[in-house]
Amino acid sequence: MALISRFRQLLRSDLESPEAERQFGKGWISGVSALILALSGFLLVLCLRFPSWFTVPEVRDLYGKPLFHVVLLFWLLAAFVLAILSLILRQSKILGFTSLFFVVLATTLGGAHTQAEVTGPSPVYFGMDWFVLNVIFTGLLFVPVEILFPRHKGQELFRFEWREDLFYYFVSSMMVQCLTYVSLLPALQLTAHTNWTDFRAAVSSQPIWLQFIEIMILTDLVQYWVHRAFHRIPFLWNFHAVHHSAQVMDWMAGARMHFLEIMVLRGLTVIPMYILGYGATALHFYIFYVYLHSTFIHANLGWTFSHLGKWIVTPRFHHWHHGIEAEAVDVNFALHFPLLDRIFGTHHLPEKEWPQGYGIPGHPVPRSYWQQFLYPFRKK
Repeated sequence: MALISRFRQLLRSDLESPEAERQFGKGWISGVSALILALSGFLLVLCLRFPSWFTVPEVRDLYGKPLFHVVLLFWLLAAFVLAILSLILRQSKILGFTSLFFVVLATTLGGAHTQAEVTGPSPVYFGMDWFVLNVIFTGLLFVPVEILFPRHKGQELFRFEWREDLFYYFVSSMMVQCLTYVSLLPALQLTAHTNWTDFRAAVSSQPIWLQFIEIMILTDLVQYWVHRAFHRIPFLWNFHAVHHSAQVMDWMAGARMHFLEIMVLRGLTVIPMYILGYGATALHFYIFYVYLHSTFIHANLGWTFSHLGKWIVTPRFHHWHHGIEAEAVDVNFALHFPLLDRIFGTHHLPEKEWPQGYGIPGHPVPRSYWQQFLYPFRKK
């Protein structure tokens, strides 16, 4: 255990190296890239070997495609080459050797030649592949933009509490089946006990774009009041405080949400979508939009969106919701439309200004994931 703890400290120290050691040509960039590729490649190989356990059913058809195996092969080869480059350039070898370890381990398990064998529908599964795809996709999309157009210049990729927020990504992805089932249960039960066949047929026959806008309006109205309740009711605030405990805003910060809050918030906000009968295509478009938009509004982006921000929630609007100043308390609850906050008196967006810090005064929420999970249940 002491050896593992020492290894973790060395790896963390190397990932969080000072700026002077992270310059181009120092081997840090190649080492971090190698580690990301190697670890994600290893997890995808595990998904290929145990698809019934570690993959979401909607993606399983992808694993039988020859193109997927070709991409995975080059994925692991790139990790190997970058790891060697890091070993050559970098004085500290921990990133390079760790990456090589996962490449060798993935290759030993079958590598890109591993064939997915699904024995049948699995009653229980974990979304390991969803975790990999989720982090890689959002990371590739937002990390370059945050580097080029940051609100807080000099903010590190591996910033304060990055491990905690990455673990939130991991838990929510691995428990995707449980979260989906519990979140949809109230909406599906209400739908099953309401005989609105003709009305739902009329709703689903509308143009997709109109259904999409209606879903945004209805869900944001529900979400606004649920979100506001989580701020105003002390028992609920104990759960929501976990989300507000983030002291740094970037593309990973939005993932920090207590497991029970996710179920309640999603469970209530999806009710209008299902009970009114919106079509599957419109629902999928909306879910994908929310997935990207919720990451976007937490991102470390310095764009003010002065005109667009009057109609759609932007990073500056939502950053004020997370601001640590007294004027930022209980404001900007809307997820899509700032107009709701204007109507209900909770709008706050000073001209061209940003909050000076984030989090909760005094920072009462502990740091680790499990302590944050237990935080709402502990006597304050």
